[in-house]
Amino acid sequence: MTEDPTGPLEGVTVLDASRVLAGPFCGMQLGDLGADVIKVERPDGGDQTRHWTPPAFGDDVASYYASINRNKRSITLNLTTEDGREAFRDLASEADVVLENFRVGKAAEWGLDYETLRESNPGLVYCSITGYGQTGPKAERPAYDLMMQAEGGMMSITGEEGRPPVRVGVAVADLAAGMYATQSVLAALFRREFDGGADRAGAPDAEKTGDRIDVALFDALLGWLSYMGTDAFASGEPPERMGSRHPNIAPYQAFEAADGYVVVACASQAIWYRLCEALDRPDLVDDPRFETNERRVDNREELESILTDAFADRSVDEVVDLLRTNDVPVGRIRDVLEAFDDPQAEARGMVQRVTHPTAGEIELPGSPMQFSEYAATARRHPPLLGEHTEEVLAELGYSEATIERLDADGVV
Repeated sequence: MTEDPTGPLEGVTVLDASRVLAGPFCGMQLGDLGADVIKVERPDGGDQTRHWTPPAFGDDVASYYASINRNKRSITLNLTTEDGREAFRDLASEADVVLENFRVGKAAEWGLDYETLRESNPGLVYCSITGYGQTGPKAERPAYDLMMQAEGGMMSITGEEGRPPVRVGVAVADLAAGMYATQSVLAALFRREFDGGADRAGAPDAEKTGDRIDVALFDALLGWLSYMGTDAFASGEPPERMGSRHPNIAPYQAFEAADGYVVVACASQAIWYRLCEALDRPDLVDDPRFETNERRVDNREELESILTDAFADRSVDEVVDLLRTNDVPVGRIRDVLEAFDDPQAEARGMVQRVTHPTAGEIELPGSPMQFSEYAATARRHPPLLGEHTEEVLAELGYSEATIERLDADGVV
C-alpha cells in the first residue's frame, strides 16, 4: 500500500457543523478518505465532547473527542450572530458538502438550510443528521443514543434472558447513522460528478446538482436490526434477549471454560460434525435432538448443557487449540486493550498514532477502509478549538482586519 498523502476525496471540501458523535464520525471518515474537513464549533467551548472527561490524553484532550475528530481543521463561529452566519454562508458557497445536526428547523431559522445555501452553490451536498429525521410526528424531539436503543428495539434484544435490558456497549445508533451519512454523501458526490461532466449517456457539460440528505438515528438503528427485524415479521413475535446466543443457529454462543470464556460458532452442518469429532462425542451426531440445525435450535437448552460440561474442565487455551485444530470457529473473549494489542490489529493499521501539540503522541482506532493506492491514516491530529480559524478565513479572502474585528465582536 502506498502512503499517498491525498486520498480519493482530495479536492473535496466538507463544512462540518455537527457535534458529539454521529456527524463528527461521518466527517472523520470523509477526512480519512482525503477530504478537507472544516469543523465549525462554538467559540465558547466548542464541541461538547471536548469536555467529556475522564479519561483524557494529557491534561485536556478528551479521549471521546479525539476518537472521532482526526483529519479535520477547527474554526470557531458564533452562529447566533449574523456575522457568524454570513461567514458560514461564505464557507458553504465554496464547499462540496455541509454536515449538520441542528435541531429540526434551526438551520432554516438561521438561513443556513439547504434551500438557502444551494442558491449560491447548486452543487452542494447537504447532509442533516437528527434523532428522528426531518419528517414524521417525532421529528422535533431531541434524541440520544440511549433513547434510540430503547425506542428502536435494540435494547429489547440485548442482554441475558430473564435479566433487565441493556444498551450495546458503544453508541450504535450514532455510529450507524454516521456510516449511513457517509455512504449517502459519497453516493451524492458520485452522482454529482456524472451530472457535472459527461453524463451516463455521454452528454457533456451538464450543470452539477447537489442533494439534500436526511439521516435519522432512529432509521439507522431500525435498518441495523436486519435479520432480527425480519425474524419478527416472519414469526409475528418480537425476538427476546438471548445473551450471546443466536436465534437461528446453534451452537453459536459463549461458553464458560475453566479460566474464562470462549465463543463457538457452528454456522454449518459440516462445522457441527467437526465439533463433535473434536470433543470425541460421535454420539451427538446421531442424536435425533441435534441432527439438524433446526433441531439444535429447538433443543438449544439440552445442547448448551452438554457443551458447557464439555468445556468446563478445560482452560481457554485448551479449548481454542482443540477446536482450531479441528477447524471449528472459536475465539477467546478479550477486553478492548487485548483486542487492539492483537498483531492482526497492528498489521491492518487499526492502531493509529499521531502527535498532538499539547498531549504528545496519542493512539487512536484506525480506519477499516483499506485501499491498494491509499492509506487511510491519521494525517492530522484532532484539532485544538479554533486552531485553524484565521487560516481558513484567510483562504476564503477575509482580511486580517476583518478577522480581528470578528474576534473582537465574539464571532470567532
